[in-house]
Order: sequence, then C-alpha cells, then structure tokens
Amino acid sequence: MRFRDFYEGKSFFTKRVITTAMVDSFAELTGDKNPVHTDEEFAKNTRFGRRIAHGMLSVGIISAILGNDFPGPGSIYMRQEVKFLKPIFLEEEVKITIEILEKNEEKKRLLVRTTVEKSNGEKAVDGEALLLFTGE
Repeated sequence: MRFRDFYEGKSFFTKRVITTAMVDSFAELTGDKNPVHTDEEFAKNTRFGRRIAHGMLSVGIISAILGNDFPGPGSIYMRQEVKFLKPIFLEEEVKITIEILEKNEEKKRLLVRTTVEKSNGEKAVDGEALLLFTGE
C-alpha cells in the first residue's frame, strides 16, 4: 500500500494462536526463561494456574504485522506504548487489531492503536505505536 491509501479510522485485524513452541522459542531467543512462561509445574502454583506467554511476544507479533501486513513494507516502528492487561495462555487464539488514530502527511507518520484481544473478548494488550512510513 501507498501512504496515501491510509486514513484515520482504517483498521486491520488478524487472528493468531500463541503456541507452546512460540513461547519456548521466545524464551530461548531472548533468555527470558521466567518459569511462569517455561515451567508448567511452577506455573500451576501461580495466580494464573498454568503457563502464560511473555507479554513481549505479543508485542513482537504486533511488530511483525506492522512491518509485513498493515501498514506493511516501508513502515518503521518508532515508538510503542503498551499495557499488559490480561495473561495470554499457551495455545490460546488471540485477535490482533491495528487501527490508525492519526495520519501526519508532512512527516509521513501514522499513530496507531495496537490491541490484542483474547478469544473470550477480554483485552489482553492495549497500546499505541508511532510509525514512520518510508515508501511512497
């Protein structure tokens, strides 16, 4: 898409399943091996009762969507503000939504809302990102 094709209110969503393999790979890649993410026995004795995904894994998926799908190639992640509201459990399907809040024609920037919603409708992640668009 070209920058001129974007407008305030335009949105995109996709669904993803947060798999055990994704969480295990994220723990290995980042070194974040907090047992609430990696050890079922440990996680059983936490307030969550089972393993949960890293919050930053969901932000990594948002980054992939921004760079690949919406707005897509040519967008550069400049800033992300994020609130982690609910845990995402392993093998849970989530809906990730990106919505354009503001468009700055002069600087070719987009301010977008980034949300991750659990299958039960609860918001797990809420935030805003600022993007620089480098394409036409």
